[in-house]
Formats: sequence, structure tokens, C-alpha cells
Amino acid sequence: MIPRQFEYHAPQSVPEAIALLQKYGDAAKLLAGGHSLIPMMKIRFAEPEHLVDLGKVAELRGISEKGKELRIGAMTTENDLIWSTLVQEKCPLLVEAARLIGDPQVRYKGTLGGDISHGDPGNDHPAIMLALGASFVLVGSEGERRVAADDFFHGLYDTALEPDEVLTEIRIPVMAKGTGWCYAKLKRKTGDFATAATAVMLRMKGDTVEDVSIALTNVGATALKARAAEESLRGKKLDDAAIAEAAQAAMSICDPAEDQRGSVEYKTAMTGKWFTGRCAQRTNAPNRSRRNKLWQQTTVSFKLNGNDVDVVVEPRSYSFIRCASGCRLPAPTLVAKRRTVAPARSIWMARRSSRARY
Repeated sequence: MIPRQFEYHAPQSVPEAIALLQKYGDAAKLLAGGHSLIPMMKIRFAEPEHLVDLGKVAELRGISEKGKELRIGAMTTENDLIWSTLVQEKCPLLVEAARLIGDPQVRYKGTLGGDISHGDPGNDHPAIMLALGASFVLVGSEGERRVAADDFFHGLYDTALEPDEVLTEIRIPVMAKGTGWCYAKLKRKTGDFATAATAVMLRMKGDTVEDVSIALTNVGATALKARAAEESLRGKKLDDAAIAEAAQAAMSICDPAEDQRGSVEYKTAMTGKWFTGRCAQRTNAPNRSRRNKLWQQTTVSFKLNGNDVDVVVEPRSYSFIRCASGCRLPAPTLVAKRRTVAPARSIWMARRSSRARY
């Protein structure tokens, strides 16, 4: 279908964007990357009369560290997160999640703030933000306020963001040294929304769990913080029995919607299965930090029609690189292999990675 007629606005600053929101009220919608809003407009599920594009607001982009926090502009793209050495070093869980979102085309345009503000339980970042203990800076006509991720997501497409407010910045505590991490995502195909997914951060003290944070994707009206599962692990030895108990606690809060990805029972069961099988094992992997080294942009040089060509590629699991010209280049040794990880061994991997230094 074709969206209804609308008026397009491209403010150059946050105050200008807020002024437009005040002027047009409920008739206005903010546009970030557009991957959620534009499809909804095409089927007329959303029918804004005014579209306020934040793409030209330069102050909403960027990644920095201040004190013990990462500060990320709301219009920072998934691709920016993936290639940021600062994020790779200080918050590798966020990098891992960004890699699993969509495909390269989506990651080059999709933004962190847009993913969060949309309030879709199928989006990946809400659960990641809950697991990381993030907070959001909201700016509106009444000034600036900071809202914790725990208090931001109210329900299906419902957040703490007021109609005249703009999410300007995401603030994330730097992950403590020795913390293991995992985002395990079950999906039907590459680039799809999660059927179910689990985000875990785990820090060990000897053989016992010193601290743990667990959040779930797409198994409720919003992302869920599995607090009972966390409490069942803290201070305990990390063994199969403890992980199974935590998985049951996580499954007990699941209330997913039945859709083409599976029934309520299937999604709930997969949350427990992927949680126990992947998250526990991967968050405890001793060499988790080495995986980031595979995710550095690679320049491939070759000759095309007698001309020297340099192509910057991101590591993919493909056995060839498709260039803009359409040629196919066998490059199994040039492209870092990316192993797809199913969400069922996660806490063990978190524990092993908790011993890694990064």
C-alpha cells in the first residue's frame, strides 16, 4: 500500500525538533532509521500528518565515555556500534546484539534510539538495555530528564516517552572486568525478529555466581527482566541444576503472543531451552573477548576489468563477496567466518567469558 499524504520536516537541532512536536502534537511522528515506522505507514497502521526526520540533527550521533558510563547518541546506527572499538572494549554485549539485527543494509540505517523508542517487544535492544542497566536521556518542552530502562518500557509500543519529547542519549554503565556476556537469539532466518531471545551478563567469584543480569526478548508485551531467575543464581555454584532452576524461573514470567513464529508453549519452552543451553555456556567462555577481533573491517583488493579496486567489507559467513558491479569473488580466506549461535548454551558461555580480560 501507499502511505497517506504527509508533510516532511528536517530539523537541524533538538530544540527545533521539539518545537515541531509541540506545534503539531499527535499529528507528528519522529523518524529515526525508519525501519519500523515506514512499513507501518505503508499499511496505514500509522498515519502521521507530519514526519519529523532526525537524520540531520548531528548532536544526536556519537559514542563517548564519561566516567564509568558509555554515552551513545540516539541516532547512532547499529553499524556504528559494531565497528566502535570503544563499544567493543567496554560493552561487548551491545556489539553482539547489534550484529544479530537485520542485515547490513538495515544496520547501516537503523538506529539505537529508534529501536528503543518504538517499544516493540520483538526489537532486540530493549532487553539488552534492561540487562545492561542502561538509562535514557529524554528532552522535551519541560526540560531534560533521565529514565532508567526498568521504568521506560510500559507495554506494547508504549514507553515513558512523552509526545513532545525526544530520546537524545543512551547511557550505559561500563561492564565490569571479568563479566561474561551473551545475547542468544532464536530466529527463523537471518535478519528476522526473534522467536525468543535471552540477554545475560554474568560475573563469577571462584565457582559461585557473584552477579548476574538476565532479560528476555519477544516473550511478553515488552522486554522482560528475569529477576527471579537472577536471584536463583546469585551466590550459588553454577551447575546444571542451578541453571535449570533459573530457566524455569525465566519461563514462568513469559507471556508471548502466538504468531507465525510459534505458539505460546513453543516460545516459552524455547526461552528455557536456549537460556539453559546457550546463555549459561557462552557467558562463561574463556575466550569470548577474542571474538571481537574477527569483527574488524577488511579491505579486499583485486583487479576488475584491468582496474585496481579496493572494497571495504564486513566479515560475513558468505563464501564470496558480491561487489557493487555484481561480480562474485571467491574469498574464503579473506572473509572472517561468523558462526551462528543458537540461544541454548548461554549461561555456561557467560561463565567462561567471565574469565577473559578485555
